[in-house]
Amino acid sequence: MKRILVTGGAGFLGSHLCERLLNESNEVICLDNYFTGQKSNVVHLLKNPYFELVRHDVTTPFFIEVDEIYNLACPASPVHYQYNPIKTVKTSVMGAVNMLGLAKRIRAKVLQASTSEVYGDPEVHPQQESYWGHVNPIGPRACYDEGKRCAETLFVNYHQQNKVRIKIIRIFNTYGPRMHPNDGRVVSNFIVQALQGNDITMYGDGLQTRSFQYVDDLIEGMTRLMNTGDDFTGPVNIGNPGEFTMLELAEKIIQQTKSKSKIIHMPLPADDPMQRKPDITLAKKVLNWEPKINLDEGLERTIAYFRTIVK
Repeated sequence: MKRILVTGGAGFLGSHLCERLLNESNEVICLDNYFTGQKSNVVHLLKNPYFELVRHDVTTPFFIEVDEIYNLACPASPVHYQYNPIKTVKTSVMGAVNMLGLAKRIRAKVLQASTSEVYGDPEVHPQQESYWGHVNPIGPRACYDEGKRCAETLFVNYHQQNKVRIKIIRIFNTYGPRMHPNDGRVVSNFIVQALQGNDITMYGDGLQTRSFQYVDDLIEGMTRLMNTGDDFTGPVNIGNPGEFTMLELAEKIIQQTKSKSKIIHMPLPADDPMQRKPDITLAKKVLNWEPKINLDEGLERTIAYFRTIVK
């Protein structure tokens, strides 16, 4: 049995990770300040004697003895991370410093949940880990993009200078049950609007593309990365290389929900990437990982969840 700390553990991704780690007979300490995480995401785990829920903000140090740390704490949707951009930068940068400092002291292995946003609005397609990105450092998304880029820098520097055992995962668009209905992400937006019979808001012409991975596939890739040898640090892309336009996504959701919603077009937000697709060659080679759940099946499961919470 390993003792594992998950920061941001009451969030969408964190709650699924906590569940997976408990199912593998580990002891899990879930840390969250509930800025975007919700107790309802993990309340079903509280009856497990090996699960502990702690209210804490990663921008302040935390002291504990654990074997592994998954650092997921950070608002990840534009609506949430742009609400308080200074707090977003602090969470990414100071959170990384605090978790790396903890890992250094107790000699734990630590994984950083980075993001495809480090590639910005990419000029290379699909995106490989070797691509440095095309990011606006003073744009509205910079608090998240640059915060995560700086966190990656800190992780690599702690590894090189202090021999901290690190892992860096770059997460591409992920969806599934427990997404926040008001997080502003495209999958949750479209599903909620379709279920409520409201117009579906399409930003721009809808021809911009994204690659969507179901949450179970991501958690599988994340745990596989943590369990690799110390010589492999990443970064490694974890995402579904299936590429869809926003219009294709909206049409799939309208069809699956049997909604009468109409698509309306709104202005495209600043710095919104036109293309996003992972090259997962490295994940296939090192982790023997690739996504298993296609978009139609994943949407079916996600819509079933949203039917239980959307009124």
